[in-house]
Amino acid sequence: MSNRRSIRVLTYNVHSCVGTDRKIDPGRIAAVIAEARADIVALQEIDVRRRRTGGVDQASLIASLLKMEAHFNPAMTIAEEQYGDALITDLPTRAIKGGPLPSLGEQRGALSVEIIVGNRKLHVINTHLGLRGRDRIRQMTTLLGPSWLQSGNEPTSTILCGDFNAVPASATYRLAARTLKDVQLSDGRSARPTFPSRYPMVRLDHIFVSRDLAVINAAVPRNRLTSLASDHLPLIAEIRLAD
Repeated sequence: MSNRRSIRVLTYNVHSCVGTDRKIDPGRIAAVIAEARADIVALQEIDVRRRRTGGVDQASLIASLLKMEAHFNPAMTIAEEQYGDALITDLPTRAIKGGPLPSLGEQRGALSVEIIVGNRKLHVINTHLGLRGRDRIRQMTTLLGPSWLQSGNEPTSTILCGDFNAVPASATYRLAARTLKDVQLSDGRSARPTFPSRYPMVRLDHIFVSRDLAVINAAVPRNRLTSLASDHLPLIAEIRLAD
């Protein structure tokens, strides 16, 4: 592990594992992730013990199928039913934090995990921002502030990813782009849309990384499986770790 020079990061809004064919199938989501050979997986719209999707803990089930470990943060909790975001990986983790983001509309949250790659620390944050423009700006401002990204005195290699519900022309996207770099714009290729999965037209899902991390490539896998598994396509980036 100490000789590792790159990692693969995937972000994916899985739509409660309900596909475009209306079938509930966490196994299909796990298959998409396995095919991408991701080391760190950020999932949004995960159901945990919700009756509408069979009472399954989707985060734990997907992690089990991948032989990984899941960390989950509920953006919403109703009795025993939860809905939110997950980070899944087989790499060592510590300093796990989850919590709400300022929301006037539907409540949103974020999940932060410190991931150890050899002798390096990666600060990974997964989020799903709101549908209202004002909410998104407040949420992104919060994420970029001292309680999330700027926590701690030492600079840390950072990955911020998720469904931002924001296109590149938006104020929310531009806030992130001031201090972090968009993986889809770092390899010289054209950026690919992620939504909707059958006929993708817009980029709502993003992976941003700190300036010290080099992007080897980024891709939006589009095939029969990814077009069926969710209403979003996954976004994956291979990232080189600096010496």
